Amino acid sequence: MPADLNDYFKKRGNGGDSQNNNSGGGNNFKMPQFNGFDNKKALPIYILIAVILLLIVARPFRVINSGELGIRETTGIYSPNTLEPGLHFFVPFIQNIIVVDAKVRMMSYVSSRPSVALQKIGTENVETSSVISHDSISVKDARNLDFKIDLNVLYRLDRTNAPSTIATWGFNWETKIIDPAVKQVVLEVAGKYNAEDIQQQREAFAREVKEGITKSIDVQKGNLIVLEDVQLREIMLPEDIRKQIERVQIARQETERTRYEVEKARQDAEKEVALAKGEADAMKTRAQGKADAIKIEADANSYANLQISKSLTGQLLQLRQIETQAKFNDALKENRDAQIFLTPGGAVPNIWVDTKDKQKQSSIGQ
Repeated sequence: MPADLNDYFKKRGNGGDSQNNNSGGGNNFKMPQFNGFDNKKALPIYILIAVILLLIVARPFRVINSGELGIRETTGIYSPNTLEPGLHFFVPFIQNIIVVDAKVRMMSYVSSRPSVALQKIGTENVETSSVISHDSISVKDARNLDFKIDLNVLYRLDRTNAPSTIATWGFNWETKIIDPAVKQVVLEVAGKYNAEDIQQQREAFAREVKEGITKSIDVQKGNLIVLEDVQLREIMLPEDIRKQIERVQIARQETERTRYEVEKARQDAEKEVALAKGEADAMKTRAQGKADAIKIEADANSYANLQISKSLTGQLLQLRQIETQAKFNDALKENRDAQIFLTPGGAVPNIWVDTKDKQKQSSIGQ
């Protein structure tokens, strides 16, 4: 405390003592002395303490995590530029940073659904669940038949236009933009199909619903939402239609089984025909090979005979006759009782019969 204040309280204390003594009573009051404390040196400490208290109370900063984006609000006006993940500061009591979920979210339409929790953190409205559930969508098919559809719609907030989207539609923007578009489009698309056909054309139906929702959202000013996917979960048909579909499916399965058996029988028959044709071709090939071999052999023999016939000249034949006659002459010397037969038109005997041994006969032919 300053020295002049110490003097002041000291004088006040002395005066009080005099008065109390004159009055015959009272307590003596003495203020503590701060002569060793310099107020000018303490001023920075006071300022530092005040700043720390201000930071603790006002928290003029915000941490934006991955998958989130920030919107800077100044006196109720949103900045058009979004804040990316990281640490950001703002002016307390004048500005604020609102954290918005920018991850892929899902709006689910199911027969049994859990509640969606909303939590208020400071001045921020943050939805703690990334799934918003609604009841199944009641629709009518092309024959005006009532049934229900369960599906999931995956989407996310467009980061570039998030401030304008929040400023225009508020923090429950998805229930104002996505939900009406989904119900309207599903109702319109389902009216083009028969209920039992949607089950067989799930992908085409989901694709048409996605295209319709995209067009419905694009009608709004600016790119508000990015539609990721539409997943058809279940089609809840009336009991009589469901049983009819089951009968049709059983009949189709039976038709497919019969078609399979017929096709298998046809393939087996074609296989047998192919095997028989292959065997016949093999036999034909073997027979042709044998015939070709015989023909080749006959041609070879014919060629050989032709060559032999060409070599049989008159002189050669006379030589052979002389040689044969010489053999008979030698035989007659050994067996004078032998009989010689002449061939018709031949001048040289060519049959020899040994008359000594009736059981043994030999012939020599040329």
